[in-house]
Amino acid sequence: MTNTQSLFESVSLGNTTLNNRVGVAPMTRTSATKEGFVTDKMISYYTSFAKGGFGLIITEGTYTDDQYSQTYSNQPGIVYDEQAQEWKKVVDSVHQAGAKIFMQIQHTGPLSQGNRFVKGTIAPSAVQPKGEQLEFYGGKGPFSLPKEATKEEIADVINGFVNAAKRAQSVGFDGVEIHGANGYLLDAFLTDYANQRTDEYGGTTENRVRLLVEVSKAVREAVGADFTVGIRISQGKVNDYAHKWAGKEKDAEIIFGQLGQAGLDYIHVTEHKAWQPAFDTNNLSLAVFAKRYGKIPVIANGHLENPSKASEMIEQGEADIITLGKGALANHDWVQKVRNNEPLKEFDQEKILRPDAKIKEFEA
Repeated sequence: MTNTQSLFESVSLGNTTLNNRVGVAPMTRTSATKEGFVTDKMISYYTSFAKGGFGLIITEGTYTDDQYSQTYSNQPGIVYDEQAQEWKKVVDSVHQAGAKIFMQIQHTGPLSQGNRFVKGTIAPSAVQPKGEQLEFYGGKGPFSLPKEATKEEIADVINGFVNAAKRAQSVGFDGVEIHGANGYLLDAFLTDYANQRTDEYGGTTENRVRLLVEVSKAVREAVGADFTVGIRISQGKVNDYAHKWAGKEKDAEIIFGQLGQAGLDYIHVTEHKAWQPAFDTNNLSLAVFAKRYGKIPVIANGHLENPSKASEMIEQGEADIITLGKGALANHDWVQKVRNNEPLKEFDQEKILRPDAKIKEFEA
C-alpha cells in the first residue's frame, strides 16, 4: 500500500490552517434558485464533504455583479447582502463539520449562457468564442459574439470582485479564490487569440496578465492581510480543452511571477492530468512552474483521485495541496476512506447525475 501520510499533514494558506492537504475543487452545480440564492441541498452537499474529512472546500464559481458576470442559470451569486446571508448557512454548517471553506468568485466574460441581468457578453475583444455552449448546463449552440469591454467596464469588473470578496469575508468564509481559469473573463484576457486589444491590457503576456494582477491586488487591499486570497489558473478552457500557452515556460515565468507578487496566498493550477508535462519542451508540470516562479503555495488539480498520484505530488514538492473534482463526487468521504485504507468508488456520471436530477454538479 502506498504511503499517503503526506496527505494528512496540516498546512497553511495565508492565515488559514487546514487539517490536511486534500480539498474539494470548485465544481459548477447550477443548483441555486433562479435569483442566485443558496438552497438547502447546497448546504447539505458542501457539508457532506466536510463530514467526509476534506480539509478545504472551494465553492462553485459564484457571480460577482448584476451586470455581465453571471455564467449559468441557477448559478449562485454574492452580489447582494441577502445572498451573502444565505451563504452564511453553508459556511456555518461546514465549519461545524470541521472543514475550512473558500468561495470561488467568478466573472464569466465571453462564455455566459444564462445571465438574468443583461443581454450580451463582454470580453477583452469582440472575438467569437471557440466551441459551443455546454448543454450539460442548459446551453445550446454557439456562444454570443461578445463586445469589447471598455475601461469603465473593466473598472466595474474589478469592483465586482472586490465587493464579492468583502461580502464573502463578512459572512465567515475563510478565504476567496479568484477564478482566473477555464476561458472565463480573466482567462480570456490572458489568452492570446481571445485578447486582441492594443491598450495596456493586450499584446504582450505582461499586458494580458495585467487584469488578473489588478484584481488580485484590489481584493487583497479590500479584505486586509489576514483573509486568505488565491487565484485559479489553467491553460485549457471549458470551450478549448487543448489550449496551451504559446510562450510555454517563458509565459509561465511571467504569469506566475506576476501573480506571486500580487498579494495572493496561493495559486490553484488545474490541468487535465495535474502531473503531466505542461509543455512539450520538458517533463515538468504546470504546478512545478507555479511553485518555481510564483514562490507561494500551490494547489494542484486534475485527475488526482488516485491516492498514490496525489501524495506523490505533495512528497515531490510539486504542490502543497491537491483538490479533487470527480473523485470527490464519487467519494464525499475520500479522505476518510484513504486514511482507513478502504476502497474508493469510481466516478460514474450516470449514477451521480440521474437524468431526472435537478442538481448538476461537475468539475469546472
